[in-house]
Amino acid sequence: MLRPENAGSPAEVGEIGMDREAASPMDLSEILKEGTKESHDRAENTRFVKEFLKGKIRQELFELGTVALYFTYSALEEEMDKNAEHPGFAPLYFPLELHRKDALAKDLEYFYGKDWQDRIKCSEATASYVERIHHVGKHEPELLVAHAYTRYMGDLSGGQVLKKVAQRALRLPSTGEGVQFYTFDNISNPARFKELYRSRLNTLEMTREIREKIVEEANRAFRFNMEVFEELDKFGKTLGEVVQESGVPLHDGKGDVRKCPFYAAKGDGEMGCPLQSIMAVVQSCPFQVVIAALLALSAGWYLL
Repeated sequence: MLRPENAGSPAEVGEIGMDREAASPMDLSEILKEGTKESHDRAENTRFVKEFLKGKIRQELFELGTVALYFTYSALEEEMDKNAEHPGFAPLYFPLELHRKDALAKDLEYFYGKDWQDRIKCSEATASYVERIHHVGKHEPELLVAHAYTRYMGDLSGGQVLKKVAQRALRLPSTGEGVQFYTFDNISNPARFKELYRSRLNTLEMTREIREKIVEEANRAFRFNMEVFEELDKFGKTLGEVVQESGVPLHDGKGDVRKCPFYAAKGDGEMGCPLQSIMAVVQSCPFQVVIAALLALSAGWYLL
């Protein structure tokens, strides 16, 4: 089996090729995808996510979201490190490629300054999420699969959309300050890496009962994320309306379709850029309404 530190090597291509040939509805990756579809749809239709995708995000909320992510990933990666050799999780241990804690620390230093650790605190909703992750790591480490899958696959998909939205809406530097969380320096091809990750998921040996518990835990992870979104949304309402120069699009539907963030978010290579059709509609419909609706539907799977 390919070791995590060798991801991206020529051997990766062969492993992914085998995954494509052997994929079936009984694969854990497919079971998770189908078993969390409803939770995924609810999460991406929360008010916080929809407003974010329209570019209507205050920097205060973005900073608090980054704080929530920091505490979440600190807990998750601590438990992953402790269980790196657990047979029910080891194949999914990719610290160099995936770990986000250090990147989030850089983002927090950018927003809060050198003393950022003294200026942040874990919110109530995030604390509940963190507590559950630590419980799983200590008592049921095989369920870490659910939390890792839910977070990292989203970061490599719709997270790349949110990076561009945040940079434009908050006028963040194009050099990446403030959005290091979304930058995976050790993954040159996110789509291919996601295929590798799914193939690793499918190699895990477990009983039917454990598979069902993993799906249940993944849905629980979605609920925790939605609770964080709702908490941020409530705080956002105290700040009043935010006015941006414009919503997104970030891609005009022209040129290389693979550069469209919505195309990348799908990860399957089966569809072209939806903005090619959106741009035609914009000519005859109110701009903000059409873009807002289509972005909410097209953004793909992404959580906080």
